[in-house]
This record gives sequence, structure tokens and C-alpha cells, in this order.
Amino acid sequence: MTPPRPRQTDEHPDGIDLPLDRLPGHSSRGRLERVLRRGEFAVTTELNPPDSADPEDVYNRAKIFDGWVDGINAVDASGANCHMSSVGICALLTRMGYAPIMQIACRDKNRIAIQGDVLGAAAMGVANILCLTGDGVQAGDQPGAKPVFDLDSMSLLETVRIMRDNGKFLSGRKLTTPPQLFLGAAVNPFAPPYDFRPVHLGKKIAAGAQFVQSQYCFDVPMFRTFMQRVRDLGYAEQCFILCGVGPLASAKTAKWIRSNVPGIHIPDSIIARLEGAQDQKKEGKQICIDIINEVKEIAGVAGIHVMAYRQEEYVAEIVDESGVLKGRRPWKREARPDDQLVASRLEHLLHDDVTESQVDMVKTAH
Repeated sequence: MTPPRPRQTDEHPDGIDLPLDRLPGHSSRGRLERVLRRGEFAVTTELNPPDSADPEDVYNRAKIFDGWVDGINAVDASGANCHMSSVGICALLTRMGYAPIMQIACRDKNRIAIQGDVLGAAAMGVANILCLTGDGVQAGDQPGAKPVFDLDSMSLLETVRIMRDNGKFLSGRKLTTPPQLFLGAAVNPFAPPYDFRPVHLGKKIAAGAQFVQSQYCFDVPMFRTFMQRVRDLGYAEQCFILCGVGPLASAKTAKWIRSNVPGIHIPDSIIARLEGAQDQKKEGKQICIDIINEVKEIAGVAGIHVMAYRQEEYVAEIVDESGVLKGRRPWKREARPDDQLVASRLEHLLHDDVTESQVDMVKTAH
């Protein structure tokens, strides 16, 4: 007889796909909020969505992060390019016990569709939503698409907060069961006007943001100045701030990003360091680790958000070598006794010539 699998930290005893019990002072039933409110240094990352309808493409990408992150962003058509939807990714991730952070970009949907997605996501077990305005359609590969922008990130935060706290749609119609959600937003300390960025964070907090993830940080002194102002305004006590970090593949890549991606600031010193390295990809990873080791010591920083586009295999190494977890082990997807049985049955249904009746199939499954 197979011994029962030991329960992991912040896991429902009756099933990994079930929501946790609500704790006092928590707005969600998710693991990310628990980690942050306990004062532990949180680690989140991004799952770049596939151009595919195969769920295994999502699961294979999620497995890379097992045991190293507290939340996985389900990206919503970033750069205005179409991929698998964030709602679809969240449906797959929650089924397997992962803690997704569902991104919602206002570019593609009006308030009716967005509010429906919020309820659907919460019903699936999504506990975290990141509210974004979204890039303009001209940035993507279908510039002829019609943009919506019925809401922006600020009004989206307010909309979801009203649904959660007041139990109402924007129309005033009551919800039967409000969603239980931990609300997030994005901030960019590295884009002008710099003096306005801490004030803008305050506006997002007032709208409902409980955590924020920043744009890539490659200029630690600039981020340190931002955090000083944030602390002076009292915002570090009102919101969990996760600093965005990530590895650069090469000096050439860094130069291209700096010239072509709005809002990302990469100092000359970073590019020079990459150019002087024998192995630029390895040096890019080390730069990321060095930046983490600096920002984790800044007062008010509650965690990091690791963005490793096409370098996802480095996330575990970066988190491990930076030591930010201090021995803590985030939740990890572990095999269950019935996994192989389910996989075999699914393979049979999809690929074999099935002649047995549905009744026979039910009988043989037991």
C-alpha cells in the first residue's frame, strides 16, 4: 500500500486543487497572500503562454518553476500579441494545484467581459489578479485589431475591489457570492516622470492594489531612490512591493530591448559588463543574481518577480543562488498515485479506436 503523501505548507488537506481556508485579515484564500502576510520574501515568475491548444505545453512550462516560486503570472497577450488566454492558463494551473496570478489587460475586453472573467477565474480557484491597462494594438503583430480600453488599470482595480468588497457589479446589481481575490498592479520606477511614480503607486493602492510587481530593475540606485520616496509616503506599509528582475541573454539583446521596448531602462554599465564577458548569457544570469542580492536588502521590498523570457530554465538557479528563500521551500507539484491512471485513460480516449460504450468505460475505470 502506497503511504499517504505528506501535506505541503499551505496546501488543502483534501486536495491540491481546493482553496485554502480563509484567514482573518486576508482577502483571498491563496498561497501568495499567505506568504506575504507572514513576512516571508516572496518569489513570483511569469509563464509565457504557448501558441498552442495543448495543455501539456502549459504544464511543461510550469514544471520548471516547481518548488521555487510562490505564484505564476498567466500573461495576458503581452505586447498585444495573441497567445493562449490567461483565463485558459489559469484553468489548467489551478487544476494541478499551482497558484496563478491572472493578468487582465484592458485593451481587449469591455467591462462586461472583464467582470465575467473575474467571476469565472475566482470560481476556478484563482486567488490573485494583476490589473493592467495593456499595450496598444500597434505594438503587436495584428495592428488592425480594434482596441477596447473601456477600463484602464486604475478603474479595473476599482471594479474588482467593488465586486469583492461590496458584492456588486459596476451596474449596482448584487452578486450572489463575491470573489475572494488578492489584487495586484504593475509599477515602473524607471520611466519618466520619475517623481510621479511613487505618487502613481499611491493612486493604485487607493484604487485597490494590495501588491505590485515592478518593471525590470537594472538600475538599483534608481530603484533605491524610488523605494525611499515610497517609504516616506507610507506606501510600503500599505502594499507589498515585488521588484522585477530578469537575466539578459547578451549585450546585443540588451541594446535591442533598450531601443525597442518602452519603459525598460538598461544603464550603459550593464551593457559594458555583458560585452566584457566571455560567456554573456552566464554573465546576464549573474547580473540578475547580483541585482537581487542588492534589492532584497532595501527596506520595503517584499519579494521579487523573476521575468526570464525564453530563459525560464534559469529561474530555479537564479532563486537558489541568490538565497532569497533562506531555506524556505515554496509549494511544489508532486506526483499523485492516480496521475498515471488518469493519463493512461486520457491517452486511450484520444488516440485509440474506442468501441466500448460509455457504460463499459465507466465500469472499467473502477
